[in-house]
Amino acid sequence: MLAINHYIKNKYVQFFVGCFIVIGILHSLFNELVEKIPSFSPLLFPMLTIFLLVFHLFIASFMAMKYWCDRMRLYLMAFSFAFAGSALLMVGTLSSYPAWLDLYQFDVVNYNDAMIYFTFRHLLMAVLFIVSAVLFALRNRSLSRTFHVAVISGMFIYTALILILAWLYSSNSPLLTLDLVDNETRQYMLLWKKPTNITLIALWVISLATLMSITRVRNLFWIGGNFLCICYIATLAMLFLGGHAEDLSWYRARLFEAVATLLIIFVLLYDVFNLYRESHLKYQQSYQNSIRDPLTRLYNRSYFYDTLNHALRTVKPTEPVSVIVSDLDRFKRINDCYGHLQGDKVLQFVAQLLMDSVRPQDVAARIGGEEFVLLLTHTPPEAARQVAERIRLKLSSFDKASTDGQLPEPITISMGVFTATSKISAEECVGYADKAMYEAKETGRNRVVVFG
Repeated sequence: MLAINHYIKNKYVQFFVGCFIVIGILHSLFNELVEKIPSFSPLLFPMLTIFLLVFHLFIASFMAMKYWCDRMRLYLMAFSFAFAGSALLMVGTLSSYPAWLDLYQFDVVNYNDAMIYFTFRHLLMAVLFIVSAVLFALRNRSLSRTFHVAVISGMFIYTALILILAWLYSSNSPLLTLDLVDNETRQYMLLWKKPTNITLIALWVISLATLMSITRVRNLFWIGGNFLCICYIATLAMLFLGGHAEDLSWYRARLFEAVATLLIIFVLLYDVFNLYRESHLKYQQSYQNSIRDPLTRLYNRSYFYDTLNHALRTVKPTEPVSVIVSDLDRFKRINDCYGHLQGDKVLQFVAQLLMDSVRPQDVAARIGGEEFVLLLTHTPPEAARQVAERIRLKLSSFDKASTDGQLPEPITISMGVFTATSKISAEECVGYADKAMYEAKETGRNRVVVFG
């Protein structure tokens, strides 16, 4: 039982089972489609080729841009060249259907050229996939700029060589010929059925084994890459079992390749979404750090004044704005007797009490060493005084035992309240509340005074 559970949990087993299920579903869907539509339009194959061409260009561009943003991902350039070269070779495939847009010229097709471009496309992509896996293994090493230039140049030369050879072999050079399909009978030649097809399948198997052994199917990106390899193996196996160039296996192969390519695109879009989300979270964290006091996590002085200025623009008798300035009584004694670390704990305790005592739309800020301020919107003087009094009474009721040592001795607070009902500057508003707070200090501390 433990051995069975181990295999079920093994990511390689899960991957192959998932691929088997997906391929089985696609095969069943295609068979149902064939039953409902016994013959396909001659336009279907070149149209599918155009879709794949666009998809591959998109992937190639995306990979190149990701490498440009992160030079540690040199392996992405191998994918970029693979898909870019594949797109260009599909242009060659379309050129094998010179009259595919002409409704009366469906038979003007060079099937042998199409197969040549197909063969060189797989040769290009399989090799570059292997190169990508090798470069992925080197991603954590310090690679010089010269190495990057040399690798990219090598991949460019290889891609260009494949494109040139495909063009030359496809009826464009009398010196180079490659017979894979009989254009008259549209039957596969022995050269395709035996060495060429089998070689391409073996190359993709090597590519799959290399990708899986190096990347270990660690994320969605590599799952997509490995799934594409399996789809290409399945595609070539279908063509191996097929008999001629207009066999249904061609359409089935295109369906598999289109689905695998779409999976890669969805993975890339998911990666973009994750990058955006991470960037947004980092921005939010950075923004919060810029507006909050690092010790108490209350808002800082700058944010408080910005918010108060904004609130005072619309202040009126029916929409008053109240400010409560508070200062801990004899806080210097805490630092002197118990140390600054204990003093920080006291400030954090008081800050949490202030945050818990106001509404979500209100602002609690630290504007000095042991000086705090509250901004209460739509709050008249009496309501503001009650909030301050509630905080004062609650703080004075705590002792060392009830706070798990956060307060080494009972702490009191003096608070001044000012309510603005007409246009006034933020500095004047805080100044009046500050005067009320100093009056509370001078008249015995541990009390609330309302300005005026």
